[in-house]
Amino acid sequence: MHIRFIDAFASLPALLQSALEPILRHDDFPAMLTAQQVSQLRLETGLDDTALAFALLPLAAACSLTPISNFHVGAIARGNSGNLYFGANMEFNGASMQQTVHAEQSAVTHAWLRGETRLASITVNYTPCGHCRQFMNELNSGSELAIHLPDRAVASLGEYLPYSFGPRDLDIATLLMDKVDHGYQTPASDALSQQALAACNQSHAPYSQSHSGIALESDSGKIYGGPYAENAAFNPSLPPLQAALILLNLSGEDCLKIRRAVLIERRDPLVSQLDATRATLSALGCQQLQHISL
Repeated sequence: MHIRFIDAFASLPALLQSALEPILRHDDFPAMLTAQQVSQLRLETGLDDTALAFALLPLAAACSLTPISNFHVGAIARGNSGNLYFGANMEFNGASMQQTVHAEQSAVTHAWLRGETRLASITVNYTPCGHCRQFMNELNSGSELAIHLPDRAVASLGEYLPYSFGPRDLDIATLLMDKVDHGYQTPASDALSQQALAACNQSHAPYSQSHSGIALESDSGKIYGGPYAENAAFNPSLPPLQAALILLNLSGEDCLKIRRAVLIERRDPLVSQLDATRATLSALGCQQLQHISL
């Protein structure tokens, strides 16, 4: 079992511990549960979907990186597939506060990068802030996305964000988590550059058209890609670096042990990721950043 889960696992009910142990025993647990695993857990514990997601929140919160706030937030996103995806807040020493990641952003992005195409609900251990409500408003799930919070009746995103402003107000047809391929090509042939290109082609930037993607090579040699996720309100947009860091962290890797990175974006974009990416990677101890313009 990965060391970060040990304390949280010990706090779970014995029946849930017994059911989860075969899944969590390996260090490479991907911080997600397949629909089949969820069904088995429900069968063994007697918990319904809602109760199981709440019970798993301590494990999601155990994935948080909080050197600044020491405030641990966990989230569980449920895909229409029935899969459950963990999410956790992330902070980075030495980087600007704007580079932090909220737990809801983490869970949503985690699901997106694992191939989920639509979310049914999200369960969080603390009330989503306005930033996160606006971020989730970009999703193709729309205002019907169900929000589950402890000791509170389930409510839709529309109820948490009334009179909202979002992509539909700007006649945007392709929403976050819709499948896209922007068709960019590059002669770069190495695996890291190809993963960055794939992320760029998946990116959601309907307002600026500043498509971008990044790939990170971890200390283990694994590669994690991250696409840009733009927002109608601009500020809640998630940079590609943060998307890749979400997947790297939830996969059990160390954000302070990144060997190198490749950032790909359009030439002369209206919104460039280069400066912020370089600064944040430097704060994480990574100086090897290659920048490719399309």
